[in-house]
Amino acid sequence: MFGLGLLFYVTILLLNAVAILNEERFLARLIGDESPSFGGHNPETIGTRLLTLIRAIRTVMRPILVVFNIVIIFYELVLG
Repeated sequence: MFGLGLLFYVTILLLNAVAILNEERFLARLIGDESPSFGGHNPETIGTRLLTLIRAIRTVMRPILVVFNIVIIFYELVLG
């Protein structure tokens, strides 16, 4: 029941959740009252580092997640 397949599913679901975050609604609250462009803030705060990580995941992983999601959907449809 527990194994690498379940770990893979959980990882993909968490990356999907990060990839669909709305920058203006959610991510602006993450670092406080700064502007939605996130310019001119201190790069040493935890919120700013987390925001940079989230933006990197959204930029780099989005095309890869599309492929992984299609593979998972076909796998689930065929092997259920």
